[in-house]
Order: sequence, then structure tokens, then C-alpha cells
Amino acid sequence: MARLTKKQKEAQAKIDKNKLYSTQEAAAVIKEVSNQKFDGSIDLAIRLGVDPRKANQMVRGVVTLPHGTGKDVKVLALVTPDKEQEAKDAGADFVGLDEYIDKIKGGWTDVDVIVTMPSVMGKIGPLGRVLGPRGLMPNPKTGTVTMDVAKAVSDVKSGKIDFKVDRYGIVHASVAKASFDPSMIADNANELLKTIVKLKPVAAKGTYIKSIYMSSTMSPSVAIDAKALV
Repeated sequence: MARLTKKQKEAQAKIDKNKLYSTQEAAAVIKEVSNQKFDGSIDLAIRLGVDPRKANQMVRGVVTLPHGTGKDVKVLALVTPDKEQEAKDAGADFVGLDEYIDKIKGGWTDVDVIVTMPSVMGKIGPLGRVLGPRGLMPNPKTGTVTMDVAKAVSDVKSGKIDFKVDRYGIVHASVAKASFDPSMIADNANELLKTIVKLKPVAAKGTYIKSIYMSSTMSPSVAIDAKALV
């Protein structure tokens, strides 16, 4: 087992492993122990009492974080010429269609989100092998396949994120940056958690939210009181 550094020991000493924190308390503690020289991400790991292998227990959704993510999200708008200006005005970083489809076929995926229109999904479908594993495939359920391209781009730029339970029943999501005030971190975390509570599948039995942990890049994690959310 790797030895802990002095900073890691100091950080762990500030966290009570026997305590379940509120989101506000957790945000304050994580903020205190996030002593990296860069602005790390604040992440949540939410373990759910669902079986993701069953379609009626899949948990997936979108949420707009009240204070944004703190990230400069790069958006590609794959649209027809009549929608290009709309996408540019909304803040899309890359706008076009055929030329970007060719770039993606060549292995280019230097974007965070792709927004497109229903009418061009036929061209984008074959890119699934490249985009799917990277979580970049546009999807109507996440609002990234729409005729309202401007709103889709604007939502993503302002802090809209999509999340999906993984095969282990855990939702992983970045909700803030370590530079955010604790109240902003807590607000964003609460917004995500409230959304996940609302998405509880009818088929899910027993305890829905089993555990919640908050951490920042390279920091210890803090347990959050899940019972306070239900």
C-alpha cells in the first residue's frame, strides 16, 4: 500500500469518517482539504439501489446546475447551413456538418458536448462507434437532438449536465470547481441530488439512495447523509 503524504494525512485528519455530513458541511470540508495548486473538480458519487441491467430501473437525466460547472465546455453543433448562425450566436465553439463528420471519422473528438438536429441524425448515427464510448453521442433524452439548437447550446454552456447510472449502480458527476464558495458547491450538489430523487424508478425496491460521497480531485471523500434527501 502506498504511503500517504503529509498533505494527505492532514486532509484525512480533518474528515470524520464516522459522520454523515450535510451537503453544506461536506462542501465546506472538501473546500478546506482541496489544497492542490490547480482548480480541481468537485465530484459526487451516488450509489443507487437499482439494477441498471433492467431497462425499467435505468436512471438517466439532465440537470442545470444553478452556478454552472465552472468548466469551459466546448460545444460542437452539427447542423444544416440555415442553423449555423443560430448555433454560433448561442456560443457553440465549432459549427458545421459534413466537414466535422469527416474529422470525427478520422478520430477527432476534441469537444465536450455535441448538439445536433433530428434531420441529420442519419448522418451522425454511423459515428456511434467513435462517439458512444466517449459519451458524446447526441440523444433526444438529454436535449442534444433538437430543432431549438440555440437553447440546447446555451443550456450546455450555462451549466447543464447529463448523468447516467453506471453498470455498478453508481452515478458519477462533477458539480463544481474547488474555487467555488461552499454554498455554491452545496447548491449545485443539492440540485443534482433532488433531480435523482425525482427520477426514482417505480420498479426500484428497498433503499433507493444507498450512499453519497463528495470529493475533489485527489482529495479524500466525505460521506453525505442520504436519509436527509428522502
